[in-house]
Amino acid sequence: MSLAGASPSSATKRTADTNVTNGASAVKKGGGHWSTALTSAVEDESVQVYKDDLCTIINDKYPKAKHHMLAMPNEYIANLKSLTSAHVPLLKHMLQVGKETAMKLRKAGDSSDEFRYGYHAIPSLSLLHMHIISQDFKSDCLKTKKHWNSFTTSYFMDAEDVIDELQTHGQVQVDSAPFYRLLEQELTCHRCQGKFRTMPKLKEHIDQHR
Repeated sequence: MSLAGASPSSATKRTADTNVTNGASAVKKGGGHWSTALTSAVEDESVQVYKDDLCTIINDKYPKAKHHMLAMPNEYIANLKSLTSAHVPLLKHMLQVGKETAMKLRKAGDSSDEFRYGYHAIPSLSLLHMHIISQDFKSDCLKTKKHWNSFTTSYFMDAEDVIDELQTHGQVQVDSAPFYRLLEQELTCHRCQGKFRTMPKLKEHIDQHR
């Protein structure tokens, strides 16, 4: 993939221990609001899975699947609404290194599942971050309807769609009201579209797809 100004081959790569927690723990130690946790993680080597000149990847502290990581730009970009067409090369780079990180897990035998790469339309943490998440959704941290729907409805905006929208329109449009309603939708299996009343029943069903 061609990137304006930088590419994975020109960036200085560094791999850290993948069994790490995310930057929220670092913020609690040093003070600060939980919503700024990711900003601290960019600078904290102890919580990083990967880092280069443009972006940083950490493991989500409360993963919603067996493998759940966050890729963040090293420069401060608040959220999707802050993006312009000038950020397209950066987002392409984040997506590429995210896919490379997931592929390493698969080659190492740590994951046989597919991954998705994308952004929450209305994130809870300040600092743009792309989720890298395996589709097994095997995690004790996956507990609520909002958790589930934030990753299995269009509330989860595919990274390639975000890039396409930026390239076409120069910005990403996020209308809050419709996206909030998505979080209240009926629980629906992402594999077979079966409907469920409770998370325990849904998670029991998901196990049958593994």
